[in-house]
Amino acid sequence: MPWLAPLYVGAVQLGAHATARLPEERRTQLLRRHSTNVANLRAGRWETLATSAGLVEEPPPIPYAAALLAALGTAETRWGPGRAAAVFAAGHTGASLLIYAGLRGRVRTSPPDATARAVDVGASYGFNATLGALAASVPHRGARAAATAGLLALGIRPVLRRGRTFTDAGHLAAIALGVALGCGIRAGAGRDATA
Repeated sequence: MPWLAPLYVGAVQLGAHATARLPEERRTQLLRRHSTNVANLRAGRWETLATSAGLVEEPPPIPYAAALLAALGTAETRWGPGRAAAVFAAGHTGASLLIYAGLRGRVRTSPPDATARAVDVGASYGFNATLGALAASVPHRGARAAATAGLLALGIRPVLRRGRTFTDAGHLAAIALGVALGCGIRAGAGRDATA
């Protein structure tokens, strides 16, 4: 029975409702201080790689929270709380760092803009990585290929449209990281079964 996933999703929801009650300026300052944006990471505020996953800009809608809980709970049930948390954290941190690297180069070659100080918090990178890992670790080869390809296609679509944002690229990066982690989990499970 998963316990870490409900605890995390509940904490995110409660925190979101609490921060929504703050005055707008204080709420924005709080979110910006914990964002994995270029300004924070360039200034050495690496703790935002952890704190940003616990905050969201607004309370997640119930369907999103339910999907997050289902994905994280499934991962926790299949792999245990430690490995499920590691996949989530690796996806969140890895995608955040990849986006930081891309944006830092862009900010260096163009005048500073609002992107350097953008609010970038939430569970979506870890969520997407967990989905990618779950898809890539499906036991049946055909179902695994279909799930992985479908998920990657869903991640690529927003990156190809006009008006895309850096978070669209972050979601795709998180899915790809999750797929790689899921392949590792599946390979490890195969080695354990033959040992």
